[in-house]
Amino acid sequence: MKLTWSDVTPRSVYLNRRAVLAGLGAVAAAPALAATGLAGETLNSLEEITNYNNFYEFGTGKEDPARHAGGLTTEPWTVKIDGLVDRPGSYAVSDLAPDNVVEERIYRLRCVEAWSMVIPWLGVPLEDVLSRAGVQPGAKFVAFQTLLRPEEMPGQRVPMLDWPYREGLRLDEAMHPLTLLATGLYGKPLPNQNGAPIRLVVPWKYGFKSIKSVVRITLTDRQPVATWQAMQPSEYGFYANVNPTVDHPRWSQATERRIGAGLFAGREETLMFNGYADQVAGMYAGMDLARDY
Repeated sequence: MKLTWSDVTPRSVYLNRRAVLAGLGAVAAAPALAATGLAGETLNSLEEITNYNNFYEFGTGKEDPARHAGGLTTEPWTVKIDGLVDRPGSYAVSDLAPDNVVEERIYRLRCVEAWSMVIPWLGVPLEDVLSRAGVQPGAKFVAFQTLLRPEEMPGQRVPMLDWPYREGLRLDEAMHPLTLLATGLYGKPLPNQNGAPIRLVVPWKYGFKSIKSVVRITLTDRQPVATWQAMQPSEYGFYANVNPTVDHPRWSQATERRIGAGLFAGREETLMFNGYADQVAGMYAGMDLARDY
């Protein structure tokens, strides 16, 4: 099993060290991921990360996931990988993210509602999982689907969204080294309210793209259905790149509120691509980001 600083250091010291290592942006990752612009930023606490969530399968309130997700059965769990792949099948989380290859990544999370956090994830690059499945030449997009289990997910009993939740990425986005399949945070397995046992994390996009509790990954040649885009396309685009110059129709995206910063902390300026422009902007060269939002 791969050791981390949390294995050998008291938690208070661990948290201080993580704040320092936030400047590296991607702990135990490839050198190309080292500079992610997180220097000087403070990690959100475990309490904040696990008690302020959007996970509408458990309710629309920010505390509803923590209140209702405890009854979700996460073992056994398999993820079906199908479509344009050489090795389709249903894979256990331990097959997709073995302990000996799990990495620590500290990423910003920017919600489309204009609040943000800094979170220390554990996971594996989605690129590695897809490569092992064998991406076929015709694949252009990757579709994701969340669990459908209304008996354990009370929010699914209300038809406010078209359940199960679905999302998608362009193939180059899915294969980007920053794109993570997360299985933990703060050195421990993911809590249910944060998307256990496995979720997507795409740090340069608004949080709703980072689909939780994934049960299916499909390689396809067509742009997949994304739940929020299908429900309200004028407000939620397929790309959902963090962009301070393109406002939501009902609020500005130029600034954000950092959760846990305090009542008098004020708002922070939102960074293009959530601060990851150096790594990801090239994928969108020549695109009209106001049209393809």
